[in-house]
Amino acid sequence: MKGPVTVISGIVPTPTLGIPAERRGLLLGARGWAGVMAAFITIALLVPILNLAVPPTSAFHLSDYYVALGGKIMCYAICALAMDLIWGYTGILSLGHGLFFALGGYAMGMYLMRQIGRDGNYQSDLPDFMVFLDWKALPWHWTFSSSFVAQMLLVVLVPGLLALVFGWFAFRSRIKGVYFSIITQAMTFAAMLLFFRNETGFGGNNGFTDFKRILGIPIAQPSTRMVLFVVTGLTLIGFFLLARAIVNSKYGRVLQAIRDAESRVMFSGYDPLAYKLSIWTLSAVMCGVAGALYVPQVGIINPGEMSPAAGIEIAIWTAVGGRATLIGPIVGAFFVNGAKSWFTVAFPEFWLYFLGALFIAVTLFLPQGIVGLFRRKQEDLS
Repeated sequence: MKGPVTVISGIVPTPTLGIPAERRGLLLGARGWAGVMAAFITIALLVPILNLAVPPTSAFHLSDYYVALGGKIMCYAICALAMDLIWGYTGILSLGHGLFFALGGYAMGMYLMRQIGRDGNYQSDLPDFMVFLDWKALPWHWTFSSSFVAQMLLVVLVPGLLALVFGWFAFRSRIKGVYFSIITQAMTFAAMLLFFRNETGFGGNNGFTDFKRILGIPIAQPSTRMVLFVVTGLTLIGFFLLARAIVNSKYGRVLQAIRDAESRVMFSGYDPLAYKLSIWTLSAVMCGVAGALYVPQVGIINPGEMSPAAGIEIAIWTAVGGRATLIGPIVGAFFVNGAKSWFTVAFPEFWLYFLGALFIAVTLFLPQGIVGLFRRKQEDLS
């Protein structure tokens, strides 16, 4: 293994991601901060100018379609980053992160449905689907749905508490490997079936849609969509810096040691349960936040976001970009979803074949993903 290593209690060696000794402990190097600043300028300045200031007749105009597409993919990138923390750095493969993403989306969707007010088809204070089902009052879990602050708290608390309870039982029972992956997917599938039922009060198979306003501001106007895009981009940058700080800390090195040899970590006096549970819960919260940012930009949330395929796709983005790199999952999310947007228009019947072939090719020939390929070329040149 190339690069310096760090040792926990003199027993468990883990990589420090090639960080030179004199810079170990710094969040990012000069090139890293330059990349962050470039991303910040692009998200906060360049894209808004090209979309709002440049006239549509200009060749440099960025259409609303690409702004919405970029915002959606950045939400996916947050999920891939969350997956990298638990899979790439802790060795926990989850196929159920689509559930946490959807829960955050539903919490936001409940607020947006209440913001419709009497502008719905039935001109009622109740959401249209409740009127259609002849409901007379809001169910108990919609009590605080008219409060933006309360729903944003639920965006964090609901995925976080579910992950905390589920993770405590799973990790305490030392369930790991493929068995953990299967039960996370089973949990997601069970939740999807529950949300499909009309009596649960989540819109059944149609979910929530036809949003009108957010914080009293029309959601369809270009300036609102641009604010959502910028907030999503800044959130992605913030989570990336948080993840970098985590993996470069002692806490992060223990996570990597757990990934490489959990039994040795236990013999060294560390409690893997607390470390795995904390990073698992943080990862779920990140997905919940991504789901909350996704819904107002896409305009719909339904149980399909909890499908087993959604959790598998998150893992594919991470693997294609490069596990245990942080930037790799972001690259993978943009690459795979960008290809999906093109294929589903140009060759819709071949998209799933391309995705399967891509994943197989990465597994066989690029185990470190796209980012790993570039790093290998840089090492060869040096």
